[in-house]
Order: sequence, then structure tokens, then C-alpha cells
Amino acid sequence: MFTLSLLPLLLGLGTWQLQRAEQKQQLQADIDALAQAPAKTLAQLGTQAPADWQPLSLQGQLDPHHIWLLDNRTRNGQAGVEVLQAFHADNGAWLILNRGWLPWPDRRQPPHISTPPGRLQLQAEKLPASSAGWRPGRRACDADQRSCVVAQLDLDALRAQSALPLLDWSARLTNIGSAALTLDWPALPMSASRHTGYAVQWFSLAAALLALFLWAGFRPQ
Repeated sequence: MFTLSLLPLLLGLGTWQLQRAEQKQQLQADIDALAQAPAKTLAQLGTQAPADWQPLSLQGQLDPHHIWLLDNRTRNGQAGVEVLQAFHADNGAWLILNRGWLPWPDRRQPPHISTPPGRLQLQAEKLPASSAGWRPGRRACDADQRSCVVAQLDLDALRAQSALPLLDWSARLTNIGSAALTLDWPALPMSASRHTGYAVQWFSLAAALLALFLWAGFRPQ
């Protein structure tokens, strides 16, 4: 009974990890394919949201009065934040733009964030929605706070706090320039090879369980 109840579970977990590996491979292939696609402007997109990881060519200005610090972002073991800033595009649209990572070792001193003035031409990519890894936060911001620390990206909360008609999607910079901070974006949280490794572990446990069952059933009494 122990074998009959546990063996299907182990095989199911191994199969699920193989499916996850296939999904990650497809996701990485989609990202790599989009990276080679031509960048689109907001005018070309119109009212249609771009596909996840779609390269974008943005023209407009960064708003120095609406900056948020996405907390608990580390690079090489160093504590820091990612800087989110409102961007006013030439076509009138407002969106949240992730400018990159900034170290923040001393929380007693606010980090210095400069905003390049004037019209900018930036290269970016569209980020997945919250269901694909960006969960909503619950930390409120004071109205007079110049740089607000937030736990996680919540576009509805940022829209309400800033009173700006922000788009329902966000983007992050991909090219080095005056607006960019540290852009060594981390890879996918778990690669396809790691899922495959987990699948091998589950199938190995299933094989060991089956071998133990056979040994216990057929050993000489």
C-alpha cells in the first residue's frame, strides 16, 4: 500500500518538472527570438499592449517627481533597490520604467537618484505582468515623499499614489546611457536544466522505491 500510494506521486512530480522544463525552454526561446526583433515605438503599438519582452524604442522625458524604489534587490550579495520612475512619452502616454539597480548599503541615508533632463531616446523591453512573477505590494507612500520604497510592483497602487494615467504594463531599460543604472538583469528564476535535474531526482526516488518493493517482495524468507 505504501508503494502504491507513493509511486504515482513521485512519477507525477517528475513529469510535472519535465513539463516545467519544457515551458522554461519555450519561454527562453521566445525571449531570445524577441531580442532579435525590431524595437517598436509606442505610436506603433497604439492602444495594444506589447508582447512580454518585446523590445521598445521610447522617446520622452523621465518625471523627477515620481520615483519608487523596489526593495530587496541584491546583486552579488550586495543589498540594493531597483529604481522605478514615471516616463512621459512623446505620444502622451505614461508608463513605469525600471532604470536598473542601485546599491543601498546604509538605510539611514536615502540613495541619490539623478534624473537626466530633457527629451530622451531609450531602448527598453516590456516586462511580464504580475501573474508572471511580479506580485502586488501593499506598502503605501506618503504624498510628499520624493522616492518611495515599495516591496513589490503594484501598478494600480502607483497609479493611485501618483495620480498619473499609467499604462497597464511596465518596461525596463536595456541600453546603457544617461538614464540607465546597473542593468545586469538576473536570469530566469529557475532554468530549464534545473527543472530537468529535479525531474531526474523524483524519477530516481521512484526507481529506488520500486527496487525496494521488489527486493522486499521476492527476497528469500
